[in-house]
Amino acid sequence: MTTAPSLRERKKQRTRQALVDAALTLFGEHGFGRVTLDEVCDEVEVSKRTFFRYFRGKEDVAMAPLEDMWRAFLEELENAPADGRPLLGLMESTLLAALDRVADEAWAGRAVLSYRLLQATPSMDAHGLHFCESTMRSVLAVLHRRLDLPDDARPRLAGDMMVAAWRHALEAWAATAADPPSASDLAARFRDAMAALPGSLTLTAAPRPADGAAH
Repeated sequence: MTTAPSLRERKKQRTRQALVDAALTLFGEHGFGRVTLDEVCDEVEVSKRTFFRYFRGKEDVAMAPLEDMWRAFLEELENAPADGRPLLGLMESTLLAALDRVADEAWAGRAVLSYRLLQATPSMDAHGLHFCESTMRSVLAVLHRRLDLPDDARPRLAGDMMVAAWRHALEAWAATAADPPSASDLAARFRDAMAALPGSLTLTAAPRPADGAAH
């Protein structure tokens, strides 16, 4: 049985979320580089000392919605059933469980804003790449601790393919998201991308037919 968070924990979560919302709004209106941490803190009426209890900097707060999903993925991975299914299938169902866990009614809108900022901001892109690599190392550590996996490239390549499918789904979703955006649409796009992986491995490099040639 899950224990309900204490009043103190709920207040901390509200403060953290208020910082994320204020940052995403200000960055979206004025540009990531033109907004200071002081302005974000002033918007929520907290000190920079309070800000740094939750985030390491502007990139961290701007990417919080997406990074929260991956942290939930790592937590879900600790309890995912080791039932002998293909590793890609296990990771797919685990990511979908993590997405369902974090995707409250406001998450999708925040995630779209976060991803669009990521696409437009070089420092956020670099931060995202670093976070992705760090997260993948953590994923592999959990997998090797819990599962009987070979000590070769295959687990890492499976993880990289799963991340590639997620990025493909996220990019298409953020570009065409409805208003309000739907996390269930993102989940469906991710399932479709994962389903396309086997076919991508068997694509042939055949030359294009000459113009006018019969098909």
